[in-house]
Amino acid sequence: MNVVGIEDDLLGDGLRQVQREIDSVFDAFLPVPDDTRARLVEAMRYAAIGGGKRVRPLLLVSTAELFGVARDAALRAGAAVEAIHVYSLIHDDLPCMDDDDLRHGKPTLHKTFDEATAVLAGDALHALAFEILADTGTSPDPFTRSELIATLGKASGMGGMAGGQMMDMVADEEGVDYDLHTITRLQQLKTGALLAASVEMGAILGRIPPEGRTHLRGYARDIGLAFQIADDLLDVTGDESRAGKALRKDEGQGKQTFVTLMGVAKAREQARMLIDQAIGHLGSHGSEADMLRALARFIIERDR
Repeated sequence: MNVVGIEDDLLGDGLRQVQREIDSVFDAFLPVPDDTRARLVEAMRYAAIGGGKRVRPLLLVSTAELFGVARDAALRAGAAVEAIHVYSLIHDDLPCMDDDDLRHGKPTLHKTFDEATAVLAGDALHALAFEILADTGTSPDPFTRSELIATLGKASGMGGMAGGQMMDMVADEEGVDYDLHTITRLQQLKTGALLAASVEMGAILGRIPPEGRTHLRGYARDIGLAFQIADDLLDVTGDESRAGKALRKDEGQGKQTFVTLMGVAKAREQARMLIDQAIGHLGSHGSEADMLRALARFIIERDR
């Protein structure tokens, strides 16, 4: 994938490198078997390899690097987070959910294979995430592995991504109008939880105690909200050919978003404020946190 719209060489190089590395991790974990499971694994590879910005793995790797964590270990944990993200996209695209035909500029998984295979591929990627984290190759320390698993599990389930998705579905199906406070909570779960887990897991690999992660949690919270505001802005003002997916869906479905509640100008201003605030949380770090700062800025400058 070409990284476009990025003037920062540091970030552009970082994204391209982590894209290649995460693809390699998935390639190693997903050899196609010589039996009738082949279709499942081919579908998993179709969804997981060669697509996506890999923002979550880069957040995890960049945080881990602050604390001297070996890159191979951080990449494994980053692939676990990405496996959860990819599975969620597969399921989101299904006819019973968002019913999308395009993802990362190519046909969605259920269009290329079939709906049943897409469900199983998502299920298997969900399982793969925890298989990777439980492996001693990710960390030789059982307590570190346990905390990584617990963190990603919480961020993925009813207290995180899935819970936020349900709040979103209920609003769509029952015509519930959420206020700004509730929309913020919804997006902190649906979008922000995995971003926050990525940062938290990088610190866990670095064996930083919970009380030493407060500033990183603040950074992650702010970029998570800014990320969703940027997504809402893209849905209204973006270019489908660059985004690689259908846009204008929120408006067509009458969904409450940051943009519908705040307007384009105020939403953009709020996103910029959140990014400035996120970067402020990194004040105790020097140039070693430049990638995290660049990632924060990229969130509101991206075109996809």
